[in-house]
Amino acid sequence: MTSPHPTSSQEFAGLNALVTGGASGIGRATAELLAARGARVAVLDLDPAGPDGATGSLLGHRADVTDDTSVRAAVGDAADALGGLDVLVNNAGIGARGTVEDNEDAEWQRVFDVNVFGIVRTTRAALPHLRRAAQTGRGPAIVNTCSIAATAGLPQRALYSASKGAVYSLTLAMAADHVREGIRVNCVTPGTVDTPWVGRLLDAADDPLAERAALEARQPTGRLVSAAEVAAAIAYLAGPLSGATTGTALAVDGGMQGLRLRPAGR
Repeated sequence: MTSPHPTSSQEFAGLNALVTGGASGIGRATAELLAARGARVAVLDLDPAGPDGATGSLLGHRADVTDDTSVRAAVGDAADALGGLDVLVNNAGIGARGTVEDNEDAEWQRVFDVNVFGIVRTTRAALPHLRRAAQTGRGPAIVNTCSIAATAGLPQRALYSASKGAVYSLTLAMAADHVREGIRVNCVTPGTVDTPWVGRLLDAADDPLAERAALEARQPTGRLVSAAEVAAAIAYLAGPLSGATTGTALAVDGGMQGLRLRPAGR
């Protein structure tokens, strides 16, 4: 008997995906995985060539998610180049450190402009294309990159946590708004991921090795999450095999959110 579903290795065959912040880190890993599983993929980034580069089968489109005109143009160009849009991965984001005392209003506005309003702008531009996909039964999906910081109190992350808390709530609201249109919306909540941004934080620490060890130790698995692991979770949520999943936050955090382990040896 023929399976009613495509094989997992090519589940995105014939589908078109757009990944923001797709030139490096989680975004790049996601774009490459979707392409490997059969999707036509466009990367939207400030520098699509990036440190890793939108090369091979990936299409690069330059855009600044803080600029609505830039986003609308890039999303339109990407949809035209791909021949439509079935999957949107809102991954573009920036970090911030400190308590509520440590960042001025301008920095709060800057981080929210990228991490929250960037999702708003990109989704707003993509929705007409996703609706067309839904009308033809293609099962479009949106996946937002959230964070463990949205659901667990982390020290020195007040601004970042607030922005990702907004992403979590926004994901649920978007899922409710668009479920009857046939558009699914979910998010991933990674723990500390071994990305270039985390690498820069470690390099700036007084003792980078000790700081890495501390970050690894707070995740029950005892290691940082890999970008590939987050990409796999995003691909699951975006894929046609998860058609009954919407309004969900999928943790990829080494057990950090849910587990409470005793100290080692006790």
